[in-house]
Amino acid sequence: MNIVMFSMTPLFADRAMGGAQIQLKKVALHLGQLGHDVTVLCTHPAGGGQAFEWGERVNVIPIFRFKQPYPEPYFTPIYNIANALQTMGDYLSQADRYYSHDGGLIFPGVYEHIPTVISLRSVLFAETLQSGYLFQGDALILPSEFARQCYIKTAGRFLDGYADRAIVIHNGLDFNKFKATDTQAIRAYLGLEGDYRYILFPHRPDEDKGILQTIELANKLVHEYGLKDIRFLVPRWMDEDVSPSTQAFYARLRGMLTQYDLEMYFVFHPWIAEDMMPAYYSLGALTLAIGNYVETFGNVPYESLACGTPVILANVGPAREILPDELVDKINYGDINTAAVIAHRILTNAERTSTACLSYLHQHLGQKQMVSQYADVILNAQKRPPMAYHYEPYTEQTRFQLAPWCYRTAQGIYHDFQATYYTDEIPVGYFTFDDVTKERVLSWVDMGLVVAV
Repeated sequence: MNIVMFSMTPLFADRAMGGAQIQLKKVALHLGQLGHDVTVLCTHPAGGGQAFEWGERVNVIPIFRFKQPYPEPYFTPIYNIANALQTMGDYLSQADRYYSHDGGLIFPGVYEHIPTVISLRSVLFAETLQSGYLFQGDALILPSEFARQCYIKTAGRFLDGYADRAIVIHNGLDFNKFKATDTQAIRAYLGLEGDYRYILFPHRPDEDKGILQTIELANKLVHEYGLKDIRFLVPRWMDEDVSPSTQAFYARLRGMLTQYDLEMYFVFHPWIAEDMMPAYYSLGALTLAIGNYVETFGNVPYESLACGTPVILANVGPAREILPDELVDKINYGDINTAAVIAHRILTNAERTSTACLSYLHQHLGQKQMVSQYADVILNAQKRPPMAYHYEPYTEQTRFQLAPWCYRTAQGIYHDFQATYYTDEIPVGYFTFDDVTKERVLSWVDMGLVVAV
């Protein structure tokens, strides 16, 4: 088959801007290995880019001129969008299947004539949400049940048959790659000297990824627990040299480190290439994923665990479901005191990933399983009729329940999208206006605490 793929995010031969692009590459390479011709069309990166091969039968063409860097890719001259539609039409006219990775190209008319599979990798970015609400494809892939529930309880309320087309395929790890790895080369690359225990923050250094919480945790570990032989490794984002906002944020971080007397404990280093990540994870004594960013899967914790390095994971979004609680240390978002207790325990005992956790990862999150499932959905996609718009008014019979992006804690109901705890007494299970009051229920709907079923 001739398969055309789309990525709004720029793609590169030797590195990836995030976990979603890594997953796309895995799927494309697998389809190429099966003998299919795969053309991946993506946005032209800042500074230009040439076509390249990811592997045999897999060609990547940076051709679209959407705005870079993220966000707001459609903040571009009007003719760039028209040219993108024309170009995509040219390629799809010769294609057998269309796969859109993370939505992005939001116009359903583009693919109305061809079997189409769309995967949505975000519940945050505007163009991904638009793709979810405008979805008229033949299969919709979500990387977690959390993400699936987010879309079917929102966009899916208004399109008949939406839930039937939405399926879950977890991201998969290559366990031949993500395993305990020698760290000599990565130490040399980063210029690391001394006998330190390294705590990893392998994310974009954004607020919602947890960098501020990481600094707060460092303050406790260094100044309250007296751990002087630890160092925090933080990558510099790829657009640091061209983005004034990124530069300003780094300046703010350095100001905080000075305020807490932590400058010597943080090492800001170059962005790590994909093929160096197993060694990077293996270097760590602990990996942190304690931000409030609402992932649809989030690869970092599971890659780190596969390489033997324990993780502290905030109970946000899909983190509540991917691994059982007994296999990984989880905290409620913002609970730095508990994070410090866990970190001190892990560091003191020199803990590594448990055998039970490794076994679970290999059984449930393998790359072979993932790419096989993607290939099955893409290759067997059949053109379905458009879904009809469907609307139901709220009545006394309408049932409501806690939204899938909320969960109950001892502190109250945590709201993923607001990173806030609410103390409202929302009934457990299903309820109607008769069980509370109509005004109260509708206020919870407006706040995003409950959804209609």
